[in-house]
Amino acid sequence: MTEIAILGAGMAGLGAAHRLGAEGVGTAIFEKHAFHGGHASSFAHPTGFVFDDGPHISFTKSDRVRELFAQGVDGEYLESPTRVDNYWRGHRIKHPAQCNLYGLPEDLVVRVLVDFIAATQQDHPEPKDYREWLIATYGKTFAETFPMQYGRKYHTAAAEEMTTDWLGPRLYRPELEEVLRGALAPSTPDVHYVSQFRYPKRGGFVSFLERFAATSELRLGCCVVGVDTGSRTMRFADDSEVDYGHLVSSLPLPEIVKLVVDVPDDVQAAAERLACTECIVVNVGVDREDLSDCHWTYFYDRDVVFTRVNYPHLLSPNNVPAGSGSVQAEVYYSRKYLPRTEEPEALIEPVIADLKRCSVLSDDDTILHTNATLVRYANVIFDHDRTAALDRVRGFLADVGVETCGRYGEWGYHWTDESFTSGEDAAQRVLDRIGSPVS
Repeated sequence: MTEIAILGAGMAGLGAAHRLGAEGVGTAIFEKHAFHGGHASSFAHPTGFVFDDGPHISFTKSDRVRELFAQGVDGEYLESPTRVDNYWRGHRIKHPAQCNLYGLPEDLVVRVLVDFIAATQQDHPEPKDYREWLIATYGKTFAETFPMQYGRKYHTAAAEEMTTDWLGPRLYRPELEEVLRGALAPSTPDVHYVSQFRYPKRGGFVSFLERFAATSELRLGCCVVGVDTGSRTMRFADDSEVDYGHLVSSLPLPEIVKLVVDVPDDVQAAAERLACTECIVVNVGVDREDLSDCHWTYFYDRDVVFTRVNYPHLLSPNNVPAGSGSVQAEVYYSRKYLPRTEEPEALIEPVIADLKRCSVLSDDDTILHTNATLVRYANVIFDHDRTAALDRVRGFLADVGVETCGRYGEWGYHWTDESFTSGEDAAQRVLDRIGSPVS
């Protein structure tokens, strides 16, 4: 009998275990993989290169979470001011592009400015979708040239197919003076929503979680194949069973719905309407460090295979052998809007070819490492089906005693600290039910 069972040993699952452990409540985390970390995992390769499971940095505004992560690595982290740029048709543009139009084709800049000024002088109705929001915010020319193109690559859905529920601070809304100054001057103030970030000195991003994993009852290699919420029993792939008192799940909602017995048809249908991207991550190690001045770059061109590139050796020099550099490229698909036909390894050569075409790599570079992985759950797609489907699925799971948490358990656009605190919140809801004191 496990008093409180947690499914998934990623950010949210370990956050839940941390909260429960603070109250001395018995719990166990069940993780199907042989490693912990979930989407925040890191992998050290025999070649000496360390790559995370997609790009991860810590830029939380929470002093408490910042201190928890710092303690997790015994203060052994690096703190860096964020440097981000954009690539569009051979141009390198400081981020955000709407404030840094200097050096782009004159005709394009004029049309962007004319449209932006017109948009600021109009009264706009409440936008029905992301496309209407973009045009009302930036004007038609900029919206269609930049964020709509990038969004189609990143989300796989067209802007009109998406809501605006996910925006938050992610797209900067400049004043007219900022746009004009950025069109006339080569240097502008930094206004990215991530001003600085932290990253572990060694071991990749997952190192922030090592202490939480070490202090949890972590059961790796335990693949749950069924959950009977009536008898409160979990069945595993090896035919073993575990009884539980309460259940916290950080699994993706479509996956936990598949596991629960006797799920109503309409709940199953709602889970199938929840859309997300999947990502092929291509990792490349090369024999030089001077690959970029920026930590990551957004690529707008639709004929460039990848959507975003980050440079792990700039996060920590210990992510690579001495004198080397590393590149991590992301290529997005989705079962709903852009089904994947390629296997991960098939994208290694196209990614390298486009890295050379975009002058990230050169023909003289010696490739020291390559590998490609598939992230089946990457980013939630905030399309028009999401809200109703999410309410039905989470409502059903709550009714049968499954507390869901994390990016995929809440089906939201969570950053790492939000995933961790989402797990804590789910644990607190359980504590409230069993009458444990609130600390």
